[in-house]
Amino acid sequence: MISVDNLTKKYGPVTAVDGISFFMEQGEICGFLGPNGAGKTTTMRILTGFMPPTDGRVTVAGFDVVNDVMEVKKRIGYLPESTPLYTEMRVEEYLYFVADVKGLSGQQKKSKVGEVMESTGISGRSRSLIRSLSKGYRQRVGLAQALLNDPEALILDEPTIGLDPQQIAEIRSLIKDLSGKRTVILSSHILPEVQMICSRVLIINNGKLIAADTPENLSRQFAGGGRIIVKIEAPMVSALEALGSLPGVDTAYMAQTTVADGVETGTFHLIPGQGKNPRKELMKMAVDRDWEVMELSSTESLSLEEVYLKLVTREPQTAAEPVENPAGEIEEL
Repeated sequence: MISVDNLTKKYGPVTAVDGISFFMEQGEICGFLGPNGAGKTTTMRILTGFMPPTDGRVTVAGFDVVNDVMEVKKRIGYLPESTPLYTEMRVEEYLYFVADVKGLSGQQKKSKVGEVMESTGISGRSRSLIRSLSKGYRQRVGLAQALLNDPEALILDEPTIGLDPQQIAEIRSLIKDLSGKRTVILSSHILPEVQMICSRVLIINNGKLIAADTPENLSRQFAGGGRIIVKIEAPMVSALEALGSLPGVDTAYMAQTTVADGVETGTFHLIPGQGKNPRKELMKMAVDRDWEVMELSSTESLSLEEVYLKLVTREPQTAAEPVENPAGEIEEL
């Protein structure tokens, strides 16, 4: 359905996307992950035909994004991170406007507007001004406009950003309902959501594709020594820094912290490097620093978030990817 072959995008001396390749099947939901400036948004804009690549080839349903850009746009629905909504319009009025822009006419336009409002759960708000809607409902309107042309592929850039937990769950359910018939690329910083929704994950860093597999396979592949969970009484900030510097530890992060009667207690997760076992060094550090170890355990599996942290923190970060704004100027994400 979507084929990306050696895709490269350069802005002068800066390489934002560096020779990435992947293929997506019809009906697949794929997470597209990476730190800010990694090349995600640039890649998605190329996939949607909004900007050309410097090198490489991208096809959507067999159509080239450079040579057949109008055919590609007919088959793609795009929800950018900042959806361009006209807030003084009513929901139905806005969707009719977008339908006109996308070339729908007559009965087809009326039918599709009603259909997308129903599928995204906004039929009851059809007469509401967009400015009066909550963030969650605005995202639903953005998703509805992306569906108007009945696309074969959906590209969603941070669709749950800024939403509360209930709104996130609602959008997650909508995305799941859209899968099967449509291919979906989902970019998000909420990795537990990606793990729940996506059948496969692509991770990009410094413009390069560094991992592509199912969340389950990535967990097994990068588990290494598993995950060490330690609960200690210690100054939290200095403890996190010290644990992260332990020989054999790739990543350390604080999962929970409490303060009672002036005593700080924290639970830390340590991700060892491949074949490493830093438990001996951990206990020595606890004795040397007079920490009280209240709990020490381990697990052999890693969450998608832990795999992601392990991958992106083992490489030095470069400058943020530059992108072209509508005026043609270069700016940083």
